[in-house]
Parts: sequence; C-alpha cells; structure tokens
Amino acid sequence: MRKPFALLLVLILVVVALPAGAQEAVDCGTTDPVTINFISGTVGGEYEATVAVASGYADVCPNVTVNILQRPTSTTDTLAMYQQFFEARSSAVDVYMLDVFYPAMMAEHLVDLTPYMDQAFLDQFYPALINASTVDGRLLALQWFAGAGMLYYRTDLLEKYGYDAPPATWAELAEMAQTIQDGERTAGNPDFWGFVWQGNAYEGLTCDALEWQASSGGGVIITPEGVVQVNNPETIAAFSEAASWVGSVSPEAVLTFQEEDARAVWQAGNAAFMRNWGYAYTLGQADDSPIKDLFSVVPLPGAEPGMSAATLGGWQLGVSKYSRNIDAAVAFVRWMTSYDQLKAYHLLRGEQPVMPALYSDPELLAALPYLADMGDILSFATPRPAVAGERYGDVSQLYFTAVHAILSGEADAATALADLELALADLGFDLP
Repeated sequence: MRKPFALLLVLILVVVALPAGAQEAVDCGTTDPVTINFISGTVGGEYEATVAVASGYADVCPNVTVNILQRPTSTTDTLAMYQQFFEARSSAVDVYMLDVFYPAMMAEHLVDLTPYMDQAFLDQFYPALINASTVDGRLLALQWFAGAGMLYYRTDLLEKYGYDAPPATWAELAEMAQTIQDGERTAGNPDFWGFVWQGNAYEGLTCDALEWQASSGGGVIITPEGVVQVNNPETIAAFSEAASWVGSVSPEAVLTFQEEDARAVWQAGNAAFMRNWGYAYTLGQADDSPIKDLFSVVPLPGAEPGMSAATLGGWQLGVSKYSRNIDAAVAFVRWMTSYDQLKAYHLLRGEQPVMPALYSDPELLAALPYLADMGDILSFATPRPAVAGERYGDVSQLYFTAVHAILSGEADAATALADLELALADLGFDLP
C-alpha cells in the first residue's frame, strides 16, 4: 500500500548555509538566483555528511540556494513517496537521491544527463555503475556512493575463542556465532548475540535474502531474460537455514531489524557478526565506539567456500523532469559527484566509492583501510532484478514478504517459494 502524499510533511527542511567566498570556476547552470530542493538520505550520519559536503556549493555557486530534505529511513517508504511525487508531476523536488535500481523504474520521470556530461568525466566511474544508471541509452543518474553487503566480525572475539579466520560458509558462521554467544553470555553479558542482520519485511530483507539465495546457487529472483528463479532446492535450503538462526544466534527481534537496528546491537558490543553496508565501518571506528579497532570486514559467506554473494547497493543522484531549474540541478549533481566531493563525503561517512581512483587515494585509505581489501567486491556484486522495471516494487514486496513468512515460521520454505513463483508469474514473468 502506498503512503499518503502527506508523507512529505515528515521531511525536515534545512537551508544549507551560504558562506562567502569563491573557489575554482564551476558551471552553475545559471547565473540567476535559484533554489533547488534535494532529497538526501537519513541512515547512520548520511544526512549530516551530505549537508556538510553540499554546503561547499555556496562557495562556487553563490547564486544557488540548496535546500536539503530528508527521505524516510525505510527504502520501501522512500520508493512509495517518490512514486507519488512523480505521478503528480511535482516540481517540489529537483534532485532525488536514488537507490541503485530506481532509474529503471522511474526512467520516464528523470532527466537524461548525457548531453550535460563529457566522456572524460564519466570515465572516472566504474563502467558497470554507469551502465546500471543508463536506460535505453539515457543516463538517468550519477553515482554518489556504491554499496555491497559485507560481513562485519569481531577480531578480538574470534581470537578469544580460537578462530584463525572469519567464516567462509554460512554453516561455519552459525557455529562460530553460537560458540561466541554462549561464551559471552557465560562471561556475564546476557544481551550478547551471535549474528545480527536486516530481517524486517522491507527492501533491506530483499537484499539480505538475495545474498543467501545467490550464495547458495539458487539464482537471482528474476533472470535478465525475465525468467522467475526462486523455487529451487538451493533457495529452499538457504531460506530454511536463515530461519534457523532466528531465536538461536539471532534475536527474535531481528525480524523487525533494519540497518540501524542491527548496527545499534553491533556497535554496542553485543554481537559477534553483522551483515551491513559500508557506512557502518566509519561509525564503528568513531572515538566513542565501544568496538573501535576491534572489528574488520570480509565478503559474506556462501553455502560452500568461494560462493560469496553481495547484493549491489548504493545511491545515485538524479534530476526530475518536472524541475523548474533543470540546468542548475544538473550542475549541482555533477559537482556533488566530482572526485573531490565524493572523497570529502567518504572521509565523513565511509561507504564504498564509485570511482576506481578513490580506492588508491592515500588519505581515504588511511581513514578506511578496509577499502584496500573490499574494492573488488563491486566487480562481483549481485544486482537486484532491473528487468522488472516499473514492476520492481511489486516484485520486491512479494519476495521480502515470502521470505519474512519463512523466517517467522508462518510458512515453510517450499510452500512459500512455490506460491512466490506463481505470484511473480502473475506479474508477467516467465516460469522456468
């Protein structure tokens, strides 16, 4: 069910300060005084970092006022709100922060950025990310930051309990998580859990479940050719295994967890392992973090060693076709996605960069040493089914609802996935 258009009222409007001064010449898209409205993120310092970077635009384009709006925390709620703005052809928002799969869904509502960009600028980005934002030859967004699911683990606790390396398989993870959980509770921490992740019925569960499915050899929900790929022994086994974690190495409440809920448990020092995105690294390394310097990250496990899968995430910046200041909005997007601004953002918040050169930037590597080991993760990250196009929201909701029913014990995996297969076929996709 879509959220009411009044959801806009929950957004917090902040006018970015406009300090005096000027830097290098930048094409601002216009010399007239204009105001552009930009919807930013809200998760784990995302908003604050965006405001900090965007505030510098006043130095180069003092005629442009940038209003920063906050989207809902839930990506499912965000998608519903964006769809309502676009259906209303609203000019209230000029620049949208877009999840990696949004451009294919919203193509008719976004400005083609191709005429505004020179090839040298675009060549700085990972080609796969540019391709992911290109629909029918139209570049509909520029990458702000990338993302791929990863496993966080407590280095001190693995050493304490005699483990030489993090888990390579899901079975190893469950065994390690149980051992460490039992030991820490015996040592006096009854709130300690082995593994926290995103189990709420929302887009985040689609990401987690796709990783379980793909890393078990079960496929990718819907193939690029439009064939449904969910009802198979590998996926049934993967989701049944994940359900076994709930109430054992993961709290029952994990079925309500989104990214920040999992991070709250992890960063408080109450979990051995966590599945999350790159942003949690910087927050975990903050001076006031109880786990500072006590953790690291690796690719997620698989059913067998070497079968790791990571859902491709990340967010992009796109311009609404209904903006009254398209040229100024495009100029702002280009500036925000330039090397220097991306670096400034990552220094504040972490996340995985969208430009290969940033992975060898000395200052960035000093602040985010995990990038040296995780840079290649983007080369094998598993995309969500872009072939669904405008139907993606329905596909994801059917998928995460079925998975949630399995995890909660409301349905067995075989039955839930057989029903899901038929429901996806009803949307127009082919049965295997």
